Amino acid sequence: MGAFTYTDLIEVNLGKLDAAAGDWKTMAGGLEKLRSDVYSGLVQLSDGAQWAGVNAGVTKDFVRMTAKEVWDLHREAESISSVLQDAHSELTRIQKRAKDLTGEARKGGPNSTDEPDPGLLVMDGPNGTVKVMEAICDVKGTSQRTKDLMQWYADTLTGLVAHAAEIDAAVSRALKRSHGGDPNNAGHATYTSLDEDQLPRATKLASLGDDATGAQRAELRRLWQSLSPQARAELWAGHKDDLLAAGLLTPTAKRAAPDRGSGPHGVEEPGAEERRTREKMNVIAELADWKGDNDASRHMAHYLGNSGEDMDLPVDKMMTDDPGFRSHIEDDIRERQDEWREQALAEFKRNGGQPVSMPVETENRDYSFQKEENKNWFYAVGSTRSNVTGVVTVVPDANGEPKVGLDYQANAWDRYNWDKDKGVTIEIPGAPSMSIPDGQMARLHTTGIAQEFDMAGSSSVKHYDLGTSAPNGDPLPKPDEPGREGGRTDPGREQQEGR
Repeated sequence: MGAFTYTDLIEVNLGKLDAAAGDWKTMAGGLEKLRSDVYSGLVQLSDGAQWAGVNAGVTKDFVRMTAKEVWDLHREAESISSVLQDAHSELTRIQKRAKDLTGEARKGGPNSTDEPDPGLLVMDGPNGTVKVMEAICDVKGTSQRTKDLMQWYADTLTGLVAHAAEIDAAVSRALKRSHGGDPNNAGHATYTSLDEDQLPRATKLASLGDDATGAQRAELRRLWQSLSPQARAELWAGHKDDLLAAGLLTPTAKRAAPDRGSGPHGVEEPGAEERRTREKMNVIAELADWKGDNDASRHMAHYLGNSGEDMDLPVDKMMTDDPGFRSHIEDDIRERQDEWREQALAEFKRNGGQPVSMPVETENRDYSFQKEENKNWFYAVGSTRSNVTGVVTVVPDANGEPKVGLDYQANAWDRYNWDKDKGVTIEIPGAPSMSIPDGQMARLHTTGIAQEFDMAGSSSVKHYDLGTSAPNGDPLPKPDEPGREGGRTDPGREQQEGR
């Protein structure tokens, strides 16, 4: 049998699985009644019979063995029913998500403010992967935003296919262990859910820590989504640091360039004007560094370095430097914290007061740095997309009352580009300002002597108490202080090529 595919996920009839789970639930109910009848009737009559001898001993042993087989059959039926119900719930969720994303990709974004996002085609790729491409070729070429969207849809859908295949494999293992392969012996492994199969695997992957491969980390993040709230709490309590190291809080929100950008890289030959602009921008980058706008300088130097490699965003520093951005992140949490708290408390109650954990994530929200407030980040980033990811955990205190906590991080991402209508002016103390006209910066990219790049980062993970019997209204924790000044005399500062 070949690899589980996107088409398999989209087209599989999960109604049959639901019907099978229902049949096994009915079977378990019937066997439970039979087990009760056997133990309250046959076994008690046999054990209480006033007779002795060889026949009595053989008969009583046979009755007890028969009763145990009924007991084992009941447990096996319950185990199979639980596994199938869990699988149906998980696969239904995954299939719905895949169908929703497929419909979203095909529709595109006709109402986008700048220019519409094109409709995309989704199809099977090799070895269980998903391929996404434009439905209609764009005469202007495929924009960077469209490329990002195609990659995000392909990666996300491929992850859903892998997740479904892992659920299928887990169900297969659980059913085999429940049955045991011996038609004459029903006494084998029992399951209350797929947790009994998936939690040991998640624990093993988490224990790898930094040694886990990219594929193993991705599998761990998928397992985290599938585990029950109680199993998640157990894993979180024992392997929190390992889970964070594996990227558990990596945002799943759609990440794409906000606009078309400058266009294709290196499609024109640079002229004297472009080379003069590049030299002028090198001077501006040095001046910005001298003035203390170190991040703006570093990003400009990376653009001029022409590598196109991704750069990390120091999100803690961004929140420390710009109070507006910090408020933007904190507002994101404040708007959702009561909802998260109530959901977690409901899970805690549903699980009989046992610890529970649930993943949380806010939607993507844009933030624009203001030149008047912070020139450094205005020129370094301009506008960024951001969200918050985290884990809400409820544990009982000494009196059994719930304590609700949130571990979270802020995430930001953007693409460093210069639109055709963007220029830059740098004030120079005691000298005329230095300006680059609109469009000149973008031409450095299209003529191949500078290159746009992606930048993304996450803050340090912070813990915030959401309260016990009442919500907590205390201030959220401050971001970590930047570890370095980042100035030109800092020997540890990241230096980019082209400086």
